[in-house]
Parts: sequence; C-alpha cells; structure tokens
Amino acid sequence: MNEYENIRPPQRLLAFDTATSSLAVAVTEGGRVLAERNIHAERNHSAYLVTAIGDCLEAVGLAKQDLDGIAVGIGPGSYTGIRIAVTTAKTLAWSLRLPVYGVSSLAALALGGWAGASGQDAAALGELAARRGEEGRRATAGGHWIAPLIDARRGQAYTALFGVPAPGGLPERLEPDAIRLMDGWADELQRQLEQLPPDERPARLWFVGETEKHEAAIAPLIAAFGELVQLVPYELEGAWMGIAGMARTWLPADEVHALEPNYTQLAEAEAKRLRNV
Repeated sequence: MNEYENIRPPQRLLAFDTATSSLAVAVTEGGRVLAERNIHAERNHSAYLVTAIGDCLEAVGLAKQDLDGIAVGIGPGSYTGIRIAVTTAKTLAWSLRLPVYGVSSLAALALGGWAGASGQDAAALGELAARRGEEGRRATAGGHWIAPLIDARRGQAYTALFGVPAPGGLPERLEPDAIRLMDGWADELQRQLEQLPPDERPARLWFVGETEKHEAAIAPLIAAFGELVQLVPYELEGAWMGIAGMARTWLPADEVHALEPNYTQLAEAEAKRLRNV
C-alpha cells in the first residue's frame, strides 16, 4: 500500500514555528496561503505567538473552530522556542479535537530559503503540497541540494540535507536532522559531491538560514565547486511553514499527547571531539 493511500489531509490548516528568532505563522486552505504573520521576536515568542495566530485567523474571517488541523515546527532549534510552539499546538489540538502534525523546522527552512532564492512560485508549490504527487528521488543532475542551517554555537549548526529533483517539485529528505560540527559537515558534503561524476552532480547546493557564522566552514566547498555552492541568509516565513505543513499532512497525524520537540543530539564522536577542543 502506498503510504499516502486513505489519508485525506485537512483543508484549513494553521501552521506555526518558533524554533528560530523568526516567529512564522500561516493559515492555508488546500495548499493556498490565506494569511501569514512573520515577527523577528529574538526568541521571545511567548509574547507574540497567540496574538499572531489570532491576527491570521481574523484576517481571513475564520475562528479556531473553523480549522481542520494544526501543523507545528518541532525543531531542532531553540529549546525554549520549540517548547512554546509544541505546547501551544498540543493545547489547541486537544481543546479543539483537531489532528496535529509535527513538521521539521529544518524542512520548512529548507523549503522557504531555496524557494525564495531560486525564484519558485509559492502558489504552484502550495498546489503541489496539497496533492503531494509522486515520491521524490535523490536530486542530482539538474536538481538542487539544500542544507538548512540554524546556528547552534561553538562551530555547530542544526542542519540536514534535502534534494529537489529536476525539473522541480518539493524538497525530499536526503540526510536526517541533527546538530553537527560545521567543519565536518562541510567536509562530508564535499566528499559526496566529489564522489559523483560531474554530469551527475546537482546544479546547486544551497546553504540557507543562519549562514553568516558558518561562512569559514563552507569556504573550502566554494573554492572547490564555485557557483555550484550558494549561501542564502534566510529567516523562516509563515507562507513556507504553511506549505511545508500542508505537505506533512499527507502522512498520518501525530498522537497529541505523544508529540514532543526534536532537540537532536551530537553524535558521540562529535561530542567527544567537541569536549577535547
């Protein structure tokens, strides 16, 4: 059985994320973004989240009871920020008896950063998320790789790898969410690229998100591959969180009381290396 069979995603979806300094909220219907709010809250999200949700709903004339589901960013990222979003989502889902869908904050960041930098159309990607379509495949020749970055200090970042197959589509996961030492992560991506024949490499490798503090780690990749590697500073926006949430709803909802933040942990080898620095 296909994993998408017999799943009817909600039409009206509230989506929000507070894993980074950007508070991103959106209301979507069938993949179409009806309203969004973006606030640079410097991780003081508890003061703004409920108001931002209310503002989005009011802007489109909806009440909480008109919603069909809730999508929430579960991290990784700011520990406090993630807890605020997940607790709010669970409370709303339980009180309104709505399905809740945990979304990787890195997946939403990857989608938004890549889409904006490469000129993707939000309406088209929203429509694709609403009908989901075929399974993705590893993006190589003509496609794109996307490495979202959320700074985790001390040379570390919360990161993952996603691929978009040519000629378009939604990002599909290639490597898991994790906290990684950026020097080692950049080396690993360079090895992966070098192992591919030139005509099978992606057209672009996009680093998106909190890129500024990791430019030195990425510099050898740029030296080796030139314009193939692109750095895009980016703060998550509600519209893209909404579209990422819509794509997530094609998989089964989470059990509301079991939904937990994804804090991630350093791999043991990396943790030992960091302790010895």
